[in-house]
Amino acid sequence: MASSGHGQFYLVDGDALPEVFVRVTQARELLDTGRAQTVAEAAGQVGISRSAYYKYKNAVMPFQNVAGGRIVTFQIMLRHKMGLLSEVLAVFADTGANILTINQGIPTNGAAPATITADLTALDTSAEALLTRLSSIDGVIKAAVVAG
Repeated sequence: MASSGHGQFYLVDGDALPEVFVRVTQARELLDTGRAQTVAEAAGQVGISRSAYYKYKNAVMPFQNVAGGRIVTFQIMLRHKMGLLSEVLAVFADTGANILTINQGIPTNGAAPATITADLTALDTSAEALLTRLSSIDGVIKAAVVAG
């Protein structure tokens, strides 16, 4: 589940979703596992347009990707602001997440990507609540779960 920092998250039975949402997650899985090399190829395999994939790719993801795994990778886009990464890491610590790896890119155009992988075994909240807290930090442009 991706967030622009302003949205809410919903847990919805897959049968109630428009078919395009399910197919977008299938296309993303094809790309992530290497069974498709391009978005066009993945979209074609699941029967959606590339534009549908791009429109929804950051908005939907299967629930098990967020809650099922204990080791979860977060992709966070940070404004270039002193102390912001420390603030993000404090949220992980406050919730009981054990950080395994941190990779941060060099800021370009005032923003830098950070990829944080954490063990959520001792998490004292839900993964969705952790993601919501991360998204609400002033200076976090976007936060999403990319693997787990």
